[in-house]
Amino acid sequence: MAPASATATHALLHPFSKAAKSESDFIKIVRAEGSELFDDTGKRYIDGMASLWYCQVGHGRREIIDAITTQMNQLATYNTFDPFTNDAAIEVADKIAAKSPMPEGRVFLGCSGSEAIDTALKIARLVQQRRSDGSRQIIVRRTRGYHGTNFGGTTAQGIEPNREGWGDLVPHFMEADGDDIESMAKIFADHGERIAAVVSEPVQGAGGIFPPADGYLEGIRRLCDQHGALMIADEVICGFGRTGSWFGSQTYGVTPDLITFAKGVSSGYLPLSGVIVGRNVADELEDPELLLRTGYTYSGHPASCVAGIANIDLIEQEGLVDRANHIGARFTEGLSALKADGTITGFRGVGGLWAAETGQDAIPLRDRLYGMGLVMRGVGEALLMCPPLVITDSEIDELIEGIATVTTT
Repeated sequence: MAPASATATHALLHPFSKAAKSESDFIKIVRAEGSELFDDTGKRYIDGMASLWYCQVGHGRREIIDAITTQMNQLATYNTFDPFTNDAAIEVADKIAAKSPMPEGRVFLGCSGSEAIDTALKIARLVQQRRSDGSRQIIVRRTRGYHGTNFGGTTAQGIEPNREGWGDLVPHFMEADGDDIESMAKIFADHGERIAAVVSEPVQGAGGIFPPADGYLEGIRRLCDQHGALMIADEVICGFGRTGSWFGSQTYGVTPDLITFAKGVSSGYLPLSGVIVGRNVADELEDPELLLRTGYTYSGHPASCVAGIANIDLIEQEGLVDRANHIGARFTEGLSALKADGTITGFRGVGGLWAAETGQDAIPLRDRLYGMGLVMRGVGEALLMCPPLVITDSEIDELIEGIATVTTT
């Protein structure tokens, strides 16, 4: 085993990275504006991933930065545990609920998508414990699903390598085929009386950008209704305009019981996440005798909340939800041309979420794209794109031209 000094000269341990990789081998981003990034050598990149699926309004937006600064000069931070609250937390929760398919619901706030997922899983089990004899604990996940990396979210993942190596995870999880609703129907037929909830992304993101098969999400809703289970929509990636609606659930015409959100809610300017709790679940939680025994130190953090408020306002003012549909049309046109001439084997996506199937290992292609100043992700044989919703048509064309270059040379 190599000594630590041979592999790294700094203390930082990077997420989803090899700990042995030297800090000097990472790309150091020092500045960003709109859809452009710049590293410490002055090299320009097009941010084809909105950092990590989240920077809807683009980088360097003074509107958000100034709102954060104003809030921090007044009240930088304070908790929202009983009996405390703050105006920013109240306002952002109201805005989020109003944009969602559950406008009469409630909003629980946290910082990360992983926190949101674990909270939603806990709320689902809490509600089912109160409604039943305690036997409803099973959570059904989908193959390819990604739901964060806390213990609950790790267990809920349908990406098997991400569940391996941690020892025993959370009990009472089952997995359905990510495309075949009959697989989920079989689980319900065998275990329906013990299923607490199903957790599903409207469009599976980190697993490779897979829009749902026709009728799949509606099938989940129907099975949950028939068997008394709750439907959790993980909208950490899909929310806040990414699919051409404020939430992916709206794009596909389903109303879940719980929605998790993060990423695009603040465009990442400060960490913010949460769970939208539908009215039928909120009714249960609003029992005067119930104390909700979960929460985070930074739930309702005022500076993070004003980042969310300013971000939502920008999305609305600049028509970025509709802009996602234009982005989708532009990607469809460009990727269709690449498929027609055999440059790629296929593509899929919706709004501002796209995958190009290359027919070869995508990781070396991704690395070559970095060298060309184009940021995408590689999963299997697919190159994934999730750009800021302010990306220009010419920048989209650069991404598509980059795919053409690396797949044919």
